[in-house]
Formats: sequence, C-alpha cells, structure tokens
Amino acid sequence: MSLKPELTPTQALQLRHSIIEEAKRLGFQQVGVTDTDLSSHVQHYADWLKNDYHGDLEYMQSHGSKRWTPGQLIDGTLRVISLRMDYLSDEPQHAADILNQPEQAYISRYTLGRDYHKLLRNRLKHLISFIREHTETHYNFRAFVDSAPVLERALAQKAGLGWFGKNTMLINRSAGSWFFIAEIYTDLDLPLDEPYTEEHCGSCTSCLDKCPTDAFVAPYVLDAKRCISYLTIESKEAIPLELRAKMGNRIFGCDDCQIVCPWTKFSQASDEQDFQPRHKLDTQKLVSLFLWSEEEFLTKTEGSAIRRTGYEGWLRNIAVALGNAPTSESVIHALKTQENSPSELVFEHVQWALEQHVQIIKLN
Repeated sequence: MSLKPELTPTQALQLRHSIIEEAKRLGFQQVGVTDTDLSSHVQHYADWLKNDYHGDLEYMQSHGSKRWTPGQLIDGTLRVISLRMDYLSDEPQHAADILNQPEQAYISRYTLGRDYHKLLRNRLKHLISFIREHTETHYNFRAFVDSAPVLERALAQKAGLGWFGKNTMLINRSAGSWFFIAEIYTDLDLPLDEPYTEEHCGSCTSCLDKCPTDAFVAPYVLDAKRCISYLTIESKEAIPLELRAKMGNRIFGCDDCQIVCPWTKFSQASDEQDFQPRHKLDTQKLVSLFLWSEEEFLTKTEGSAIRRTGYEGWLRNIAVALGNAPTSESVIHALKTQENSPSELVFEHVQWALEQHVQIIKLN
C-alpha cells in the first residue's frame, strides 16, 4: 500500500502556505517552488564548460547531467523548494569604503561571520521536520547548500526568486544579490510558483565595467580563471602575475560587481547574529592579518568559510595585497617575516610583493 497519498489541491495550497510561513519564521526571506525541468539552462552551462571558464573546478563537470536533472541526483524528485536568506550585515557603502583604503583587508561580505553552510543546513533540517509533521506521510526530502551538483540559481529563477544579472548572479528587486540560496528536493507534489521571466538590468553595464580583473567575457559569461573569488578561494596555485596588481586589497573573495549594482540600494540588512563580522574582519589591517600564526588562523577562522583557503592560501592572498599597499615600514616588516617561508607558494608571492616596494623606493 502506498504511503504517499496524493494531496488534494486545497491541501497542497494550504501546505505550501504553511511551508512559507515556517521558512520565514526560520529566517528565510523568500520561498518558491519549481519543477525539475532545467532544459533551458543546459546549453549555456555546457558552453561555459566547453570554453574552460570553470578553471580547475572539476566538480563543475564531473557529475554529468545530474546537475541539471534533479531526478537523476535524487530519484523520484518532483519539486524543488528554493529559499533565499539575506546576509548583508552592513551598508554596501561600507564595503566600498574599505576598497578605497589600500592598507585595510577586504574580505567578501558573505564570509565575515559564521560559515553559512552550517546555518542554512540547520534551518533546512528544521523546515523538513516541520513538513514531515504536517504531511504525516513518508515523503522524501533532501536539503542542499552548495553541497552537491545543483544548478542553484537556475532553480531559484524558475521558482520566482529573481533574474540572472549580467554579472551571472541572481538578482532580486528587494535584496539585490546579497543573499544565499538553498534547496530542498522532494517527491511531494506542491503547487508551482511562476518563474521570474523579466530582466531588469536594461542597458546597465556597471558590474561588467567595475570588475577589477576583467573577468567577464561578455554579459552573463564569467571566466572564473580571472575572477578574484576564484583566485583567492578556489585556486591553490600561484596567482597570475598580470592579475596581482589588479587585485588591490581583496584577500578573500570580491564583491565589486554587487557593490556597484543599482539594485543593491534596495537590500535589507540581515539581523542574523551569525552573519555579523567575527574578530573585526570587516575592519582589519592587512599587516595584522598577515602576522597571524597558523594557530591564530585556525582558531580565528573556526566555523568560518575562510578556512577554505587554508593558511598557505591566506598568506599568499595577503602578500599580494601587501604588494599593492602603500609602502611603509610596517608593510615591509610584515612581508619579511615570511621572506624565508618554507612554502614555495608563499615565498614566491612575498618576493613579488617586496619587489613592488623596492621599485617604489627606487623611484622616490
């Protein structure tokens, strides 16, 4: 006997409403439901991979069609519940101000607080428990937060959460792009939301024009190999010489294309305590962070997405930023503390940074 009796239309609508209300109680700002047909997004994604714009992100192509076929990833999936949670803890102008102070460290706003994966995953777990209690049947649910081959933004667009901006990010009229998205795959046949089919970027190219490393090949097409977020977080290799000076003081991620987007003026600050900056990472000096020992790095990034770069990558990134900083005794002293680093990666970037200051000293 089936343990999954079909809901009546009225029951399904009531359940969907209850899910939305509970999701908002759990801190999500928006919820949408979509089916599993992502065929309209496949060609764009395939072309992106074909052109090698994913760099060393092999996981972007290693799962084949599972990424755009939810039913292959989780058998029986009929619906995807897509959810949005805003994360910006301060005004976008504050982020812009930090970028204009080259002795300070710029860290992408999404990673200043607790690792969002853990927070969202925990909230989704509670939401799934809530749905189970209200269905009283054995429907299947699987939550994802950047944790599997999932076309998150495509699903969110189909669920009505926003449109694809020219910077390839999902943009929402009331939140800009300062938000996380997460998904629940289920075989529960919920009513669908209308996809977001409008596009509100118009003739604006601010995001493309502002990119420090010219990572956008064209509107809606990003070459990850030139993206500062990729270079400082995902890549474990040396940062290309021709891009180092363009990175400025950005040591973990980059938000430039979000900061300049006109839609960010509608963003609402998040009241989630876990998204508030830890260890004053929103106002730290480059020199101070570079002088962290590995033990300090591990202690102060515990429970943070910054851990992803590792201590070696941390020093590599900051060395480049120090090479771009104004010449001073404190900058030179900090760099010389790693002048004989056993890490070839750190050593090479420190030498490059010191050379930038030697050249400036000679010119003066």
